[in-house]
Amino acid sequence: MALKATIYKVQLNIADMDRSHYADHHLTIALHPSETEERMMLRLVAFALNASDTLEFTKGISTDDEPDLWQKNLADDIELWIDLGLPDESRIRKACNRAQQVILYTYGGRAVPLWWDKIHGKLTRFDNLTVVNFAQEAGDQLVELANRSMHLQFTIQDGAVGISDGERHVEIEPEPMPLR
Repeated sequence: MALKATIYKVQLNIADMDRSHYADHHLTIALHPSETEERMMLRLVAFALNASDTLEFTKGISTDDEPDLWQKNLADDIELWIDLGLPDESRIRKACNRAQQVILYTYGGRAVPLWWDKIHGKLTRFDNLTVVNFAQEAGDQLVELANRSMHLQFTIQDGAVGISDGERHVEIEPEPMPLR
């Protein structure tokens, strides 16, 4: 019998001063059996950093043809493709060819610089690609906020992300990776 996803209910209150986006989002997120809570929480951060009325979670980790999040227009064109992790160059190339904008959020501590050294030169040709790294400490701290029913406040200002559940507070500074 296959393992089933664990369902999380999340209320996000986002105050993004950098983009002037202020909104509440009520989300249902599935934690795939092969996914960690760290990755799921980083998906929430990626959502908050790019939040809009049309940004959606996809089947993500369970399918190769979809990112973790995407934003489509009315013609079903992919405006924004968001992936997490350390994908290979062919997946990044496919994303850049299918979407107007691609954001890759990396995480994984010491594995990130090794991956970056190997792949960096192959990514410089993609003008629609942005790569951002989350430090290992960020993921570790976010796991402490994970709960099957969450109410999280995100405050985004000058690139820094503050996340609070009312009792605990986590500060994250996503680090852009230079492509050129």
